[in-house]
Amino acid sequence: MKIVSYNVNGIRAAINKGFIDWLTATDPDVICLQEIKALKEQLDLSLFEDAGYGYNYWYSAQKKGYSGVAILSKTKPDHVEYGTGIDYMDFEGRNIRADFGDVSVMSMYLPSGTNLDRLEFKLTYMADFQTYIDKLKKDIPNIIVLGDYNICHEAIDIHDPVRNKNVSGFLPVEREWIGNFMNSGFIDSFRHFNKEPHNYSWWSYRANSRNNNKGWRLDYGMVSKTLKDRLKRAVILSEAKHSDHCPILVELQKK
Repeated sequence: MKIVSYNVNGIRAAINKGFIDWLTATDPDVICLQEIKALKEQLDLSLFEDAGYGYNYWYSAQKKGYSGVAILSKTKPDHVEYGTGIDYMDFEGRNIRADFGDVSVMSMYLPSGTNLDRLEFKLTYMADFQTYIDKLKKDIPNIIVLGDYNICHEAIDIHDPVRNKNVSGFLPVEREWIGNFMNSGFIDSFRHFNKEPHNYSWWSYRANSRNNNKGWRLDYGMVSKTLKDRLKRAVILSEAKHSDHCPILVELQKK
């Protein structure tokens, strides 16, 4: 099972940059999207269907042109869960989950802490999301939470850890939370296979950051420890350039 996650920074903009051809060539079984910035009604769904993703599920924010997540699949999921049932999260369209056999796949877009108000919102979301996942795992142990976490875990995950230590995305409280999230029963799938530095998934549009690889690793495939023996590979697909993020890929062996 090949699963991709991609913060597309606007699905319509990504399509104009060749996203559909890339999707066809990459050929995942499931793709999780974040920051779609569109309503389902604004999209030509035949583009995805013709690419092999006849089963596509969209969960948009109430605010137009903002946030939103989606899951596209080649096969029909057993169940799709829109949102978390936590109103302030669901208002911004930040979580969608699809169940495939004994594996559940969630596309998650964790808020960024761009100012003090949004940082408070982010910290509240983080605490409430941990509680939500703890409960969910009791019923669905084999879960993969893929998406843009808007946090770098370790110094190895950011190009300038010293200068960015007081910037949201690398604050001690955020780094502690994502460490605790892993300790609650998840594997950072990329680091499970790759301990090397200079592997990032987001670059600022400023100062030629991407060409200079001055990036942040904000996107994760967090895999339940119950699935550890089925992990086959996890990579960052940095050659894809339809967004300020690049996609990540997690592959599981069949049961």
